[in-house]
Amino acid sequence: MKKVFKIISTGDVHGMLFPYDFTTLSPAPGSLARVSAYVESQRAVMGEDSVLLLDNGDILQGQPAVYLYNFIETGTAHPVARVMKRMRYDAMTIGNHDIETGHPVYDRFRADLAPIPLLGANVTDISTGEPYFKPYTVVERNGVRFAVLGLLTSAIPAWLPEKLWEGLDVEPMVESARRWMRHIRERESPDVVIGLFHSGYHSTHPTWKWMENASDIVAREVDGFDLIIMGHDHSRAVIREENGTLLINPGAYATHVAETVVTVEQDDYGRVVDCNVDGRVVSVADHEPDEGFLEEFAPERKLTQEFVEKVIGEATGDFGVRDAYFGPSAFMELIHTLQLEISGADISLAAPLSFDAVIRKGTLRMSDMFALYKYENQLCTLAMTGEEVKNHLEMSYNLWTAVMGSPCDPLLKFASGNPVKGDYSRLINPSYNFDSAFGVNYTVDVTCPKGQKICISSMADGTPFDLKRTYRVAVNAYRANGGGELITRGAGISHDELKSRVLDATELDLRYYLMKAIERKGMISPVVTRNWRFVPEEIVDAAIPRDRHRLFA
Repeated sequence: MKKVFKIISTGDVHGMLFPYDFTTLSPAPGSLARVSAYVESQRAVMGEDSVLLLDNGDILQGQPAVYLYNFIETGTAHPVARVMKRMRYDAMTIGNHDIETGHPVYDRFRADLAPIPLLGANVTDISTGEPYFKPYTVVERNGVRFAVLGLLTSAIPAWLPEKLWEGLDVEPMVESARRWMRHIRERESPDVVIGLFHSGYHSTHPTWKWMENASDIVAREVDGFDLIIMGHDHSRAVIREENGTLLINPGAYATHVAETVVTVEQDDYGRVVDCNVDGRVVSVADHEPDEGFLEEFAPERKLTQEFVEKVIGEATGDFGVRDAYFGPSAFMELIHTLQLEISGADISLAAPLSFDAVIRKGTLRMSDMFALYKYENQLCTLAMTGEEVKNHLEMSYNLWTAVMGSPCDPLLKFASGNPVKGDYSRLINPSYNFDSAFGVNYTVDVTCPKGQKICISSMADGTPFDLKRTYRVAVNAYRANGGGELITRGAGISHDELKSRVLDATELDLRYYLMKAIERKGMISPVVTRNWRFVPEEIVDAAIPRDRHRLFA
């Protein structure tokens, strides 16, 4: 007997519950409201028992709606959990940005989500040695047993302060997958095994000792997976390994779903004798949002709208990210100056966390703070020598800029194949690792290789910059914990030493302090201090307009 099922999966939703972006205050092409409509249409065609709905994590960060219910409106069931129950998800794997919200948020979310299982087989409770999250679940539909094993990227310690994952250990994915696959095969007798992974495909670049994206290794080295649903890298993909395992990634922000058709053949005793898996990535942008969904969650949408429309100040001009790729910018100077004010540090290091954000002239609202600062990071003050600061910048600008030989060469490192991160499809590396510095004056020689690009001439006040002196340096917690490896691989500070370098850290997220600082000021004006520049100018000046057009056309 032949039976056909559809596995529909979302991932890296990043709080996009509604067909509206509360950061840009504009309609959004994706949203779980649209996904809900699509899933219901498939259930109507296939039958309720023939559709499974899964999510692979990173849903609790990225939009004001989730921030509001993570940290402010905490006295109610989390709306994301309620949304997932309404849509009848069968399972979800936790992601690194879910962990980044902190224990109080994801522990509460897990309780609110029940009985939908929150998976994470490779996350261990240190006190008990047992899995902190449910390692896997078995879903039985129409006489067929689907085992779903959840794993997330093991590089959590490379990005997040320990207090966010205190008491937990994250095991490498391959080791965990191998052990749990044996357990599932021996104990559960599954007909189909699905890997629900918050980890991307390519394992070509480790994050210090952790493999950030390991789905390809698991597919090749751990026998038994019929399907692996990937995430984390935001790259839509359908890949068939030589051993037959299908890997699929729905991308990000609920603009698409991964849709896998599983066809099984059962003998007269109900045993599966053949299983075929095929998949595609489907856009939901043309699907009207689920009206029942919108009606049920109208109060949450209204409250979020009121939250983001709260006036916090006035801007006398535009602050845009685009200028930040080609020199000092008002957008980055706003972040730098506020980081220095909040921390009292000597030097600020920061990158544009949004690829192409803009804060417009006029009334500043809470929504602008989410454009200014995308995720919930604390502000840290580190002790770094002048030489470490220079080496940090050497790696940053090497990620960012090419080595130019003539005005005809590109200034930026444009992607020719698959980018590292799907959001940054025109560049080789993601811009959230393009740190510039404030508090020092320096040049970046685009004709030189890494190690010879940066020349720091002085501190901002004109006093000498000393390679051997120790400075107080303001960075976000992601960077302070080794995120992007600019401090570890770039500055040369070992990961084990990072904790001892932290002089101070804010209790709340940096966005909160930025918002409070703007409220105190009342008005902010775009100011550009030319504390750094690309040289030689006769080569760079020709490349900048050409690269700007290529990047943003």
